[in-house]
Amino acid sequence: MRLSVTVDPELLDEAVHLSGARSKREAIEAALKELVRHRRLERMIARAGKVELALSLEDLLRARVEE
Repeated sequence: MRLSVTVDPELLDEAVHLSGARSKREAIEAALKELVRHRRLERMIARAGKVELALSLEDLLRARVEE
């Protein structure tokens, strides 16, 4: 998808440098992926201990061994 946005050039240059990206596009995609990953992780952490599982300790241990 093509998109035109105004971005702080110094911030973009630093993102390219710190990420080791070969292009601005690659740096922007890496930043977006990291943002999505981070937010999903935050949501999972917020839900920790709030989900009912119908698994016993034996079921969990068996699943771990099967991996």
